[in-house]
Formats: sequence, structure tokens, C-alpha cells
Amino acid sequence: MSSPYFMGIDIGTYESKGVITDAGGQVIASQCCPHDMESPRPGHAEHDAEKTWWGDFCELSNGLIAKSGANPSDIMAVGCSTIAPCCLPVDEDCRPLRKAILYGIDVRAGKEIIFLEELFGREHVLAEYGMPITSQSAAAKILWIKNNEPDIYEATARFITGTTYLVAKLTGEYVIDQYTAASWVPMYDRHAHDWAYNNLEVICRPGHLPQCRWTGEIAGNVTRLAASETGLAAGTPVTVGTADAAAEAISAGVSEPGDMLLMYGSSVFIIHVTDTFMADPRLWTGPYLFPDTFAVTAGMSTAGTLTRWFRDNLAKDLLEIQEKTGRNAYDLLTEEAGCIAPGSDGLIVLPYFSGERTPINDPGAKGVIFGLTLRHTRAHLYNACLEGIGYGIAQHFDIFDGMRLDTKKIMAVGGGVKNEKWLQIVSNISGRTQNSVEEGIGAAYGDSLLAALSVGVYKDAKEIGRMIRNKKSIVPEMEEQAKYVSRKRIYEELYSLTKKAMHEL
Repeated sequence: MSSPYFMGIDIGTYESKGVITDAGGQVIASQCCPHDMESPRPGHAEHDAEKTWWGDFCELSNGLIAKSGANPSDIMAVGCSTIAPCCLPVDEDCRPLRKAILYGIDVRAGKEIIFLEELFGREHVLAEYGMPITSQSAAAKILWIKNNEPDIYEATARFITGTTYLVAKLTGEYVIDQYTAASWVPMYDRHAHDWAYNNLEVICRPGHLPQCRWTGEIAGNVTRLAASETGLAAGTPVTVGTADAAAEAISAGVSEPGDMLLMYGSSVFIIHVTDTFMADPRLWTGPYLFPDTFAVTAGMSTAGTLTRWFRDNLAKDLLEIQEKTGRNAYDLLTEEAGCIAPGSDGLIVLPYFSGERTPINDPGAKGVIFGLTLRHTRAHLYNACLEGIGYGIAQHFDIFDGMRLDTKKIMAVGGGVKNEKWLQIVSNISGRTQNSVEEGIGAAYGDSLLAALSVGVYKDAKEIGRMIRNKKSIVPEMEEQAKYVSRKRIYEELYSLTKKAMHEL
């Protein structure tokens, strides 16, 4: 018999990735394909689900099979993940009725958030769900469609997220993992691990929602139609799947209480695994990927989206150099900022360029560049952007300390880990050691490991964690940390001092 293989595919904000691995977790083939995020109006963030989500999946699946030379029948299981929680209305045949509304970076549903908070009561929501209703909740986005696009709402058979869509296209089954479903506040009952049916009437019908399952379960099998489009063998098992950050956590060995994921992607995402349900109104909390594990999670709205904005708008000359010479524009920006001292000569950036998720949970927040003088250069500005995200990350670590979370290791993942200066800035500001992994493909790799787990190749998630190898550790430079203390305090005060003006704008 040929060696068994496993496929994992992840759909990100600006790029999709896929891998095929063997039973030992070795990558046999990998591939990626870029795509765009649409922003038709300020505060809106969308994807074309059919073109981007399913189109990328099919391109990657066919490409990986061809690249690896694997016989499709030797692919024993498939796992997938996407950005989450998104909101996509589909008809009975799983055809999208509009562009998918993306996760917390889409802040259109501010009025709906206020309505739901007033209806259910903020204190009740915090006590029952362990987190507030924010732009991260799909419930507010569903209600926005109901209020603003009633024809689409009436035509909708199901409201689903990205992974649900891919699994439905592959198998015909509509499922959502417990980890992702928990973020649909106030629609999910964490005690029953099911939908809070008593809360749904004002938002949608029970039949609108997929079935809640655990990530590692098999959702169904590849249909003949899906096989013809993806190159997979009909009958191949498909896992329930999960959100991209959770799959990336598995790829980094974040599986046990005390493990923390720090993801430098288009946005920052943090997962701290715990063995009990722990809540803070500034963060999100709920079940993790497996029964009897929980996660305290957090997410900042910008990271790579901010550095991308900076490159595209303030470093077009470096993009021209990149095109002519092949030298990466981000690397050139980092080189420019190499001589900038900690604190960027008094320049501080609030990275709220797309509102902000945790810890302030304010979709009306605005980006701020504070302290500009005539001596500041582009290098200062770029350095201050990296530091601004670092201050925000450090805020979360302070909250974790206040919750008395026992942090045993911090695993740094995502495209941002290529920027060692950025990682060192974050370690210096926070005083924390970060570890990067040897296999840096990310969520798609985690999806393939979860696929292998689902068919019994691995005993449990701990076994996966033990086989993940660290690449290097980023240790804080304590002398540099001292230089950031006053700047971090000013960063934290700036939001409260400018919040009223932000909202008036």
C-alpha cells in the first residue's frame, strides 16, 4: 500500500495556502495563491466566497496533487480553515447570495451591536458568554443583513462562515466547529455546546444555522461533484475544520493549558489555552478545539494590513525597487528603520486603522500618529507602526497577568515572524520570550495535522505538540525594555484622551 497522505488548506485575508503531508508530519508539497480583500465602503471588508474561497481551494487542491505526484486515493483525509468568524448567506444549493462579510475588521454593524447589547443586557452577556458583543460576532452581521438587505435575508437558507462553506461544498454537510461557533455571541450556548435557541428569534431562524461539532470530527466525505472540481477522490473524509488562527495554533504545537499562540497575520490574533472557563470583558473566551479545553482569545484589527497600507501608500519607491531587483519592499523598510532608537524619537502610533477589536472593542476607533516633528522620517513612522502593534500586544499580556493565567510558552507564527526586528520590538516592549517554529507554513499545516488526527494517525493533540520543533527564541533585551515603559503608558492613555474626537469623526 502507498504511504497515506493528508491535505490541509487555509483561506486567509490576502492569501490562501495548502499542503500535503505524510503520516510523520513531513511536508510533501506546498502551494499558495494570493487574492484581494474588497472594501466597498469605509469599515466594510468582504470576500467573494465562490471566487476566492472555493476558487482558491480548487486551485490549491489540484495543484498540490499534481505537484506531489500523490494518488488522490492515497489522501486519507482533508482539513480546512478560513478567516473567522465571517458571515455568508447562501441559498438551499449553497450558492452565495452576496459577498461574505469578514471577521472583526468589518465594523459596519455598530448599530446592531448596540441593539443586541441593550436587548440582552451587557452584564448578562458578559456573565453568560464571557465576552461582549463586538464586531467579531457574526450575530450582529446577520442582523445587519436583516435590517439593510431584507431581500437577501428572506432568500437565505443558511448563514455560514468560511469553513462551513468549504466543508458544505466538499461534502454537502453544514457544520461549524465549537471554537468558531462560540464567537457568535449571543447565539451560542457554551454549556450545551449548541446554539442558544431561545436567543435566536430576533436574529434568525434555527434552521438558518449549521450543526455544531468538534473540530477533529469527520463532517462527511467528498462528493463526486466536489471530486471533479478539486481532484480529490470521491469518498475522502473531510474534517469539521476550524478558524485559521486555531489551525495555526495546532501547527505551532499550542495544544495544552499554558500554551499561547501569538499570530502576526493581517491582524494580530492571540490564543491562550486553559483548562477552565476564564473570562474578562475586554477579551473573548469559549471552548478550544477539543472537549474539556478552553481558550482565552484576543485579536487586534491590524498588523500586516497596517504594514501593507504603509508600504503601498508611503513606500511606492521601494515597490518599484522590488519589481526591478527582487528585493522585498518590507525588508527595505526594515533596513531603513534599523537605526531608529526605541520609542521612535517620541513618535507613537495607535494602530486602529480599521477600528479595534480587543482590548478596547471599539469599531469607531481611529488610527493616530502622535508626536510628529520636522525631524521625523519615513523610517521613524514605520518603526512607530511596529511599536504601536507591540504596545497593543503588551496590553493583552498585562490582562492575562491580571487574570492569573499561567503562560508556559508563547509561539509566534504568521507572515510577520519573517520580520525579526518586529519580533524583537514586541519582546522588548512586553518583556516576554517568543518562540518560532521550524515548519512555518502555518494554518494549512495545522489543518493537515488535524486531518491526520481525525482518522487516528495521532493519539491526541499532545502527540502533535510533541513533534513540533522550535526554530529559535526571541529573548527580551531588558535594557531596551526600560526605554519603553513611559512610551507604553502614553500609548495606553492616548485612546481615552482621543476617543470622543474619534467618534465625532
